[in-house]
Amino acid sequence: MALTTGLGATAFGYFIQGWFKFGGVEFFKINAVKAMGEEKAWENKTPIYLASAAAAETIADIFLCPLEAVRIRAVSDPDFCDGLADGFGKMLKAEGVGGFYAGLAPILAKQVPYTMTKFAVQGISADAIYGSMGKTPADLSDSQNVSVSLASGVLAGVASAVVSHPADTLLSKVNKAGAGGDGPMVQRLMNIAKEVGFVNLCTVGLLPRCVMIGTLTAGQFGIFDTVMNALGASKFHFHNPNE
Repeated sequence: MALTTGLGATAFGYFIQGWFKFGGVEFFKINAVKAMGEEKAWENKTPIYLASAAAAETIADIFLCPLEAVRIRAVSDPDFCDGLADGFGKMLKAEGVGGFYAGLAPILAKQVPYTMTKFAVQGISADAIYGSMGKTPADLSDSQNVSVSLASGVLAGVASAVVSHPADTLLSKVNKAGAGGDGPMVQRLMNIAKEVGFVNLCTVGLLPRCVMIGTLTAGQFGIFDTVMNALGASKFHFHNPNE
């Protein structure tokens, strides 16, 4: 039973987040190239990865935050609600709309650097793999391109797990009743950080998280590429216009 507590909010929330995140990054990359031109975009592909990921993640988190607040409350207090709809109703009645966004700052602090790292490292790693092969995505089959996405996704997942781990630890605590005492959100987060300690924030639980996020991220990029291929769409790739 404990394993399924908050499952509805988790599944729905991260589906919505993933929809906006992966689609949003593609949208912002493509439009950045249109605005800058191919040559300038090639020269600035890493900043484009970072900016596109930050923008897409921020939009996604606005939709995710209320669902994440219900999930964390349900996990920390299994008697709080009987499901996603019930949890929404109870939180709205008790805390108002602001209660759903109490964790927005730590979600952004965790997810924006996490996603920026994930997409930038995946893109750079994929480019390095293609470069080592002397090939472009157009030269390879769909299955070979998915394999590149899986390999680069593992590296991206590990890197993003390390970057976001401290904020993830804070997020897991801030929505619990009484966590960090009273006062503004920043003060509560500081109180929690002092209680846990900087080293513990960065290291406790990091190894299993790297394994989990590395595997999950590889799967996400693999699924995204597979779905794009099934729909007859092509994933955007930067290319050097002088070659």
